[in-house]
Amino acid sequence: MYQLMFFLIPQAQETEEVKQSVLDLIMKGGPMGVAIVGILLILSVIALYIFIERVMTIKKAGKVDQSFFNNIKTAVAAGNIDGAVAMCQTNDSPMSRMILKGLKRIGKPLRDIDAAIENVGNLELYKMEKNLSTLASIAGAAPMIGFFGTVTGMIMAFYTMATEQNVTPDALAGGIYQALITTAFGLAIGIFAFVGYNYLVSLVDKVVFKMEQTSVEFMDLLQEPTA
Repeated sequence: MYQLMFFLIPQAQETEEVKQSVLDLIMKGGPMGVAIVGILLILSVIALYIFIERVMTIKKAGKVDQSFFNNIKTAVAAGNIDGAVAMCQTNDSPMSRMILKGLKRIGKPLRDIDAAIENVGNLELYKMEKNLSTLASIAGAAPMIGFFGTVTGMIMAFYTMATEQNVTPDALAGGIYQALITTAFGLAIGIFAFVGYNYLVSLVDKVVFKMEQTSVEFMDLLQEPTA
């Protein structure tokens, strides 16, 4: 028991020292460095929120119960359009809303039904792509903000070299710290946002494929009685 306590105490101390050292490095960057790091931290929180929220939303939209479409197909084949509409209204998914729009257009030309389904599909795609442009903007802006901190930090360092008579490493530390820290933060956030954006785009593409497949199957279903 005592050996375990002696093992955990050094680890806790090391963790606390790491936290203090990171905070110290940020503070040594000066007011400009702290401000830039603060902006980058805000961007990181926004990027993380968008990523998690979109992953949950898009994956939920992509869940398709095959029995749902089979039940729709059975109802339509039996002429029970009202029953098919009721099933769509109780199912919360882009595919069900597309089919619902098609069911409400039954009796009109197939071209009109197809156009109505396509319009609903475009609206659902817009919903899924919500805030993805913001994530893409963060992926591009975060590294540039970090590089801005690099430039201002180097300006501080060279200004100190030009104005101080006795230039010491401590005198240059603030500008160099700012340059390195802001660059590292900016690149880290930019990489995360870039990878997250591309992952979300791939999820959206998979859902779009399912939506297109559902649309084709539904249109084929409407044409079967007249075949």
